Amino acid sequence: MTTKNPGHRRGPLASAAAGVLLLLTLAGCGAGNNGTPDAGSPPSAPASSPVTPGTTAAPTPATATPPPAAPVASPPAQQLPLVMGASAPVTLAIASIGVRTDLLHLGLRENGSLEVPEDTGNGTPASWYNDSPTPGERGPSVILGHVNALGGNTGVFADLQKLKNGDEINVSRTDGSIAVFTVDRGALYSKNAFPTLEVYGNTDGAELRLVTCDGYDPATGLFDDNYVIYATLKT
Repeated sequence: MTTKNPGHRRGPLASAAAGVLLLLTLAGCGAGNNGTPDAGSPPSAPASSPVTPGTTAAPTPATATPPPAAPVASPPAQQLPLVMGASAPVTLAIASIGVRTDLLHLGLRENGSLEVPEDTGNGTPASWYNDSPTPGERGPSVILGHVNALGGNTGVFADLQKLKNGDEINVSRTDGSIAVFTVDRGALYSKNAFPTLEVYGNTDGAELRLVTCDGYDPATGLFDDNYVIYATLKT
């Protein structure tokens, strides 16, 4: 099973920040021909009215003092969802489809694609992508698993499509805690049009992505699609 390179989880934010910086730099331009902003001519002083001898100048009308401006209430600060501290995952359990698996910790291949567990003939456990947040941390934690296994056996994520909205996914962590997620939805994507940002992009809360293969083509012996489960940390 292969998936597109997710990149680093902070990448999208870094790109957006660079774009804003460029916009601000360009907005700061606007100088005149001599390289300095053209401020224009200062306004002329008002001419005074002549006073006829023996007369008194009319008093200048008093200028009314404007009332003080009402204080502007600051908008309430955005409340981000509560999350857990960092702790590497140990096991994954999904009771509704009878899955319990130890978790490997894998990264990227030299070509930038995700490493996947090697099937030695007895099936393989699922693996956590170790450059994604740990399950329960803010952001999308990514766990991958095979849909099939050598010898015609089923893979650990063979029944991923049977998951329904609201089903629970439990991830045990090295600190002894359990991150409990609820399924939001599942989605099928062609590997040629995999939505990298939607799957791996930063999120405000703690989320989970379970990724496997789908769309087996007997003519090529390959899988053309990926199936992704989206889940959110239960509060």
